[in-house]
Amino acid sequence: MPYIMLIHWVADFLCQSRWMAENKSKNLLALSSHVGVYTAVLGVACIPMLGLVPGIQFALINGVLHFVVDFCTSRVTSYFYQKQNMHAFFATVGFDQYLHFVCLWYVKAWVT
Repeated sequence: MPYIMLIHWVADFLCQSRWMAENKSKNLLALSSHVGVYTAVLGVACIPMLGLVPGIQFALINGVLHFVVDFCTSRVTSYFYQKQNMHAFFATVGFDQYLHFVCLWYVKAWVT
């Protein structure tokens, strides 16, 4: 699981452009682009560990779940950022990551 968490960090943060990060709360193209890149990176990195079919299933299911989580949490973080409530902003970012890790954990258990 530490490997998957590392890949999640790379895919969710390092591979997310500034445009995606700043616009995913209000633009479905930005959110979809972020999730598409996330899903591709997750899939490519996890296929060697999980195998072809389970790796693709893992990435696709997590891609859908990632879209749902970010659709909700990006709107909340955007609101708190605009209000300059940085405590609530970072608390929401942390909760977003918790939800992603829960999804990764349960989907891995399900596909393997």
